[in-house]
Amino acid sequence: MRMPMPRVRREPDPVERQQLLRLRGRDVAWLPPLVVLLGVLVIDWATGGDFRVVSWLVLVPGAAAAVCGVWTTALFAALAMLLYIAGDNSWPHQDRTGLPDFILVALGGVLSVLACAVRLRGQERMLHMRAVVDTTRRILLRQLPPDVGGLDHAEIYLAADSEARVGGDFYDIQPSPHGTRVVIGDVQGKGLAAVEAASVLLGTFREAAYYEPEPATVAERLETRMVRHVRYCAHVGRDDAERFATAVLLDFPELRSERTDWGPDLTGLGGAVTVDVINFGHEPPLLVSPDGVRALPLRDGLPLGLGGLAPQAPRTATVRLAADETLLLVTDGVTEARDGDRAFFPLREYLTRALADGPRATDPESLVRLVRDGVLAHTGGGLDDDTTIFAVRRASKPVQRGTGGGGRVG
Repeated sequence: MRMPMPRVRREPDPVERQQLLRLRGRDVAWLPPLVVLLGVLVIDWATGGDFRVVSWLVLVPGAAAAVCGVWTTALFAALAMLLYIAGDNSWPHQDRTGLPDFILVALGGVLSVLACAVRLRGQERMLHMRAVVDTTRRILLRQLPPDVGGLDHAEIYLAADSEARVGGDFYDIQPSPHGTRVVIGDVQGKGLAAVEAASVLLGTFREAAYYEPEPATVAERLETRMVRHVRYCAHVGRDDAERFATAVLLDFPELRSERTDWGPDLTGLGGAVTVDVINFGHEPPLLVSPDGVRALPLRDGLPLGLGGLAPQAPRTATVRLAADETLLLVTDGVTEARDGDRAFFPLREYLTRALADGPRATDPESLVRLVRDGVLAHTGGGLDDDTTIFAVRRASKPVQRGTGGGGRVG
């Protein structure tokens, strides 16, 4: 019987205009200029004739331009001019500020409306650019279905550039007739050039991981693709001659699947599973279980793109992953995160202390959240490099998430 596909959670539209001021879900952007308007009138009424502040009404449309729309700003500009006329003529025994200040209030209102229009146009342009970036990120780091290829997984990606929101980190899971393959990596450098390199490596992985029976062949394809990309960039005159990528390739040969629709694999769940690991100069995976944390005994290889420095076949390490054990893979944005004293984040020690302090779930989603919270607390919320936290283990049962959409954690 065909299992229904889980519904994918709708991500918010990045082009939806962001309201600057909201209270209990309602737009209250009109409140600050209204407070300024009433405050000016009250102060003008309370002060003597030698100190008139009614001309301060010019601040009202300026405050509205910062947080309101064009029509609301225009309304406050007109209201400021009307109240200026009324306030200036309300107390005939006091000195009147007269026409010059009225011109100041009117001119301030016109300029505020124009400034508001410019602000909103810039906001729309920024939101459009963000939509393009978000689309690029969704293509590069596609949303993974739950328990894909017989694996439970969760992943968190944090871009060092909060505006760009995409960088050179990459990861993916590819089920195949030869086993489920997983990759996580980090392209050297930043910017669009690093994103381009990550995209070509992911494209190669998705094809090779499905068709190639041996993980070593997948590794060779990745190395060849990186070398070709670097040579192409050099040929067209781009300064990418030194670019490389660190990565970890995982192969679960026992989790073979003929499915091509990304639906949950209901066979072979639970129990220990064999994992073949090939490391390309990346941070070694950690094996996390209720009993503690340990690093996998891996043979480090050269990063992708640098294999020509010491030509040799990829070195594969085989480990046995128990049912209650989770593999944690991170990029150097985690291990090289620094605090105010420039001390690195002690990932392994942090996890060991967290597990010893009390019973904590070691499932992928709980684990990546734990690491994320630790990194952000260590750095004070600032990141110097793109950060990816990826956790995977063998699925114990099919994950049925009515409104969820994979293991990506926000």
